[in-house]
Amino acid sequence: MNARSQVFDLTMEGRQVDEAVASIFHTVLFHRCLGKYMYTGDTQYSIGTVGYTDVDCDFIDFTYVCCTSDSLTRKVKRAINLFSEKLRSNESCGSGQISLEFFQKKKNRWPFQQESIPWEVWTVHLDLIKHESEDERQLCRENVSDLLTEKVIYITELMNRHDYVPKTPSQSELDLIFDTSFPDVQPYLFKFDYSTSGSTAPSMGNAMKKIIKETLAM
Repeated sequence: MNARSQVFDLTMEGRQVDEAVASIFHTVLFHRCLGKYMYTGDTQYSIGTVGYTDVDCDFIDFTYVCCTSDSLTRKVKRAINLFSEKLRSNESCGSGQISLEFFQKKKNRWPFQQESIPWEVWTVHLDLIKHESEDERQLCRENVSDLLTEKVIYITELMNRHDYVPKTPSQSELDLIFDTSFPDVQPYLFKFDYSTSGSTAPSMGNAMKKIIKETLAM
């Protein structure tokens, strides 16, 4: 199976990384979470509801929606924080990417382990920049907000397509498709992966400087 793949390229300040990535991944997870399954037989079930919460960002003029689940929020935040700290450290050049991968498990005969088969991957590639003035910082704050709005709308449009998602399994195979460890939601199985590169954080790229200066001059 070939996994669907989406890549978003973003440029921003280091302090905006956590909120920007969270807004994208929580938007995706909101569409990839169901309520808890309650089985009355191996194939008969009902599905609970999923609540939603509005999240206001501190360093971006942006509000996004996430599932009302403290345990899911903590898991996402922990993964993003690990990536963000690495990206902003002296060991990174301020460039890297983090992925949210959905997969399903396939049972194999003993002694072989279960196989994980990805079916959808969302990747955010980030380049960090430094600002020379408060005007530049404010302008970039607005640009990042506009860009995230565009990405969230795009994600919503993609979710309305009739693309592949794993079929609802019987109760005995539920753990092959869904992560049942959360008490209040039941997302499709997912995991995070990230990478960074370089050695020192760069200043703002010349192209970005030019765009900002031209905008400020208008």
